[in-house]
Amino acid sequence: MEHRLHVEGRKANRSRVRMKGKVRHLNQEAEGRIYNISRTGIGLELMGRLHVAKGSNVIIQTDDIGLIEGTVRWAYGGYLGVQIQQNSNALAQISAYFRNFHQEVRPVLTR
Repeated sequence: MEHRLHVEGRKANRSRVRMKGKVRHLNQEAEGRIYNISRTGIGLELMGRLHVAKGSNVIIQTDDIGLIEGTVRWAYGGYLGVQIQQNSNALAQISAYFRNFHQEVRPVLTR
């Protein structure tokens, strides 16, 4: 039987993090928490309201990375998937973050 479903996996491995930041879209701004990051994308949990749709351009600001521009790839229930713009500035910032600051975060189980 031939498989006709072509599914492309992630291009870069994701690393778990806990990093606070702000997300801006047009004239809106919301606090957020980055829960995973790779060299090509960021997963965010929003702490406030931000009206964005797939394809929207956003700016993410954190203390560890700085300003990163990206495009929303998916938005669902207060979570965003953002593809980082692949320019030399963003690549340098992400590389410096992984080289100097990154520590893999493990989930905390509580009852």
